[in-house]
Amino acid sequence: MSGIYRADLLAGKNAFLAGATSGINLAIARRFAELGAKVFIISRSQDKIDAAVAALGGDAAGQVADVRDYEAVENAVAACEAAHGPIDIVVSGAAGNFLAPAAELSSKGFRTVIDIDLVGSFNVLRAAYPHLRRPGAAALTISALQSFMPARQQVHACAAKAGIDQMMRCLALEWGPQGIRVNSIAPGPIGDTEGMARLTPTPEAQERLTATIPLRRYGESSDIADLAVYLCSEAGRNVTGALMVSDGGQTVGGSAIEMGQ
Repeated sequence: MSGIYRADLLAGKNAFLAGATSGINLAIARRFAELGAKVFIISRSQDKIDAAVAALGGDAAGQVADVRDYEAVENAVAACEAAHGPIDIVVSGAAGNFLAPAAELSSKGFRTVIDIDLVGSFNVLRAAYPHLRRPGAAALTISALQSFMPARQQVHACAAKAGIDQMMRCLALEWGPQGIRVNSIAPGPIGDTEGMARLTPTPEAQERLTATIPLRRYGESSDIADLAVYLCSEAGRNVTGALMVSDGGQTVGGSAIEMGQ
């Protein structure tokens, strides 16, 4: 358990998370559960849900739902509220990505990433909206550095993440008067889970990438989980419409993201 937060910080909170059966999003779900939240997760795979729920323990539960299927997400959100009451925290983190030069990327491939990342994030937040506690609920999307930095072989991901962050700002504007906060987190390279590290697998590529990071370290999934706790707890009660970057300073240089093998 992270020692920087009080052990019962999220006690009594009801959290709904999409894409939380692996990687960064599972780390966030785990941290929420450790701090006392009741966690409900969705994924396309029942086996992955079962494994994640078993690992989370406590009051954790889950249901199969593809974020691209609005009705399935809507049903899962309703099940979450039925189990634990109004939703205090919703996290949309389901994502799809792969490397592909724009000139070789098919329309289907481009649309797949847009549908999972951008449309999926809208579906999760929109379906959760009627069930959010007012005032006090917090919504969080998981973005990426590609939201605001160009990246070779990532036109699909860049477009999707930029759309997610602008959507987040619009929702923060519209939902703020009801006491609902909406923010995004953009992780940099993560060394202990899926994500950027998976897209730069060779030691040479990782060495080149690390050299571009001022802190000279890959992040850890716990860094993102702790930032998520801040944004979704009372500590972040005055923060909304914000894109919070956790990248060790990688974007300070302002150059294009290099993701070659």
